[in-house]
Amino acid sequence: MASKKKTFEQSMTELEEIVRKLEQGDASLEDAIALYQQGMILSKNCHEQLQQAEQQLVAVVNEDGSQQPFATDGEK
Repeated sequence: MASKKKTFEQSMTELEEIVRKLEQGDASLEDAIALYQQGMILSKNCHEQLQQAEQQLVAVVNEDGSQQPFATDGEK
C-alpha cells in the first residue's frame, strides 16, 4: 500500500488529535500504545519536514541556479 506523505499541517493536526485522545485517558492500554506509536511517527515526520525547510531557508538561489549560504546582517 503506497501512502502519500502528509503535509506538515496535516501531521500536526493528527498529532494534536492523538494528544487530545491520550490526555482524556479513555483509551485502553493497547489503544494508548498504538496512538503513542502513531504519534511518534508523526512527530518524526514533522521534525524531518522542519529540518528540510530550514535547509531551504539557509540557502539563497542565485540567478544562475547555484546556491550560496544565506548571510545575516553580521556576516559578509
